[in-house]
Amino acid sequence: MDYKDYYKILGVDKKASQDEIKKAYRKLAVKYHPDKNKDNKVAEEKFKQINEANEVLSDPVKRKKYDELGENWRQYEHAGAGGRPRGSRPGNGQDGPFTFEGDFSDIFGQEGGSGFSDFFEQFFGRGAAGGGRQSRQSGTFKGQDYQTEMEITLEEAYHGASRLIQLEDEKLRITTKPGAYDDQRLRIKGKGGKGSKGNHGDLYVRIHVTPHPRYVRKGDDLYATHSIDLFTAVLGGSTIVDTLSGQVKVKIAPGTQSGKTIRIKGKGMPVYGDANIFGDLYVQLQIHIPESLTDKQRELFEQLKSTY
Repeated sequence: MDYKDYYKILGVDKKASQDEIKKAYRKLAVKYHPDKNKDNKVAEEKFKQINEANEVLSDPVKRKKYDELGENWRQYEHAGAGGRPRGSRPGNGQDGPFTFEGDFSDIFGQEGGSGFSDFFEQFFGRGAAGGGRQSRQSGTFKGQDYQTEMEITLEEAYHGASRLIQLEDEKLRITTKPGAYDDQRLRIKGKGGKGSKGNHGDLYVRIHVTPHPRYVRKGDDLYATHSIDLFTAVLGGSTIVDTLSGQVKVKIAPGTQSGKTIRIKGKGMPVYGDANIFGDLYVQLQIHIPESLTDKQRELFEQLKSTY
């Protein structure tokens, strides 16, 4: 079998960072996802290839092993199942979870199969394809671990969210607690691939929080901008500020300058796992200058100017 260039498959350089690999994978996964390419065998094969490449390059242990052996991988193959080339050190990459990001229909129902190419299984061993290692003494094995993504809004991250995922003949509801954050990974035990004697793999759900048009999140704190009129800025008063939990009235001190940031305590994101604790909301004030004035208003401003 031929050597597979996983870097070429994802379209990244061999020195690419983990973040670059992740971005390249996501872009290709969207392009070749089965949901967008019904009955397209070429796209289906491409989707499997990029998932296999991501499984290796996104795992530092597997990537290091792949980089070290490269096109000399057949030396590893000739060392025998589970063996290694002479002079190399044993790695621990064979116990890592199988990372699948996409349509579960591509991998469910493949009893005894890993969904990976022969090259992958020869290079890393079947155990690397998802914790599906078989015990020589007991004959039991653990099912594969799967991974998918769940996209939620910032509002859903604040209040908590749920999604239904179709797993073969079962519908599974995934629920997030208030305070969920971007790139968080949830584990649903026993909902991965089938193993022997009920020893099933797990399902890992990676959370992606979409950018918000108003708020920027930093940890459990939120940042936003808010406009106030010129008169409130000069004379002082109050203004109504929108938060994820509703509107609040905020006092404005006389002589407030544009760009001043005020802190609204407890109006940030809930702390994940403790919904009674919240971060803060930081609001940068922007003064709205009137764009058009009546003759009378202009006259009054001129009079004010002359006395300043």
